[in-house]
Amino acid sequence: MTMNTYIERFRSIVLDNPRLDPHDDRLVVERTNRIACHYAPFEYVNRDAKVVLLGITPGAQQAGNALNALRTALQGGANDALALQRAKQSASFSGPMRSNLVAMLDRIGMQRTLNIETCARLFDSRTDLAHFTSALRYPVFLDGKDYSGSPSILATPILRSMTQRWLSQEIAQLRDAFWVPLGKESAAVLADFVSRGELKVDHVLAGMPHPSGANAERIAYFLGTKKREDLSAKTNPMLLDDARERLTRSVTLRGSSSSAIETMRPSSIPAGSSAPISNTRRALPTGQATKRDGGFNFEVQHPQR
Repeated sequence: MTMNTYIERFRSIVLDNPRLDPHDDRLVVERTNRIACHYAPFEYVNRDAKVVLLGITPGAQQAGNALNALRTALQGGANDALALQRAKQSASFSGPMRSNLVAMLDRIGMQRTLNIETCARLFDSRTDLAHFTSALRYPVFLDGKDYSGSPSILATPILRSMTQRWLSQEIAQLRDAFWVPLGKESAAVLADFVSRGELKVDHVLAGMPHPSGANAERIAYFLGTKKREDLSAKTNPMLLDDARERLTRSVTLRGSSSSAIETMRPSSIPAGSSAPISNTRRALPTGQATKRDGGFNFEVQHPQR
């Protein structure tokens, strides 16, 4: 179903209900057993983005904010495209989660690669550089509560089909951007796309702790604000050290490559030769998407199709 079809389908419900509950059955897109997918306006894609922040699925609060923003924009005379853009931007990461995310992105040097002073600008003056989305584009509820990763997306047919139906469209439009998965489920979904050759493995920056407050200790160690000897037994410092170093290296290498290409002039290329061409990667067999030379490892076992 296209973007315009969805907004047409739910327009009157959104406009006529100023206190619309994201759990309202009138917003159901599809449902099976305990899982329900509801509509909220998250279709907008920033095709100019250089970095994509990928969550798992919008929560009820985020969905409610987006629905309110959509109604306000439409009532104010905005066309559908602008209304959807405003709705999406109104519901992006906020509060402590945003602060943690900004700090970790800055820690691996993303701000230098994007040529901004801090990744906090991705949320205000440089929103043109970022795209915020989810592995499951629309809010998914399990037994009426926000879906949080169990059962697994890839092992659950209805959830996996959502990624192939909607996330695949966004990946096709943003193949050259950095993709930053937030959490194991989001990383596993991107691994699935990598394994099928739809996304390059070195465009995915997996391994940062999820920016939620529940990961406070892991985030603090990743940022270097908590010493190794002060960590609890539940935190593995070796994994975090490896992730931080690997992600920093990947971001730096991509940034250096981009700078070299941008500064290259036709006169600097010898006659009869051609500009460098990136290596072509063969699509990896399903379930074997992996990279060990400075990228990330994806050892994901996919269910039988």
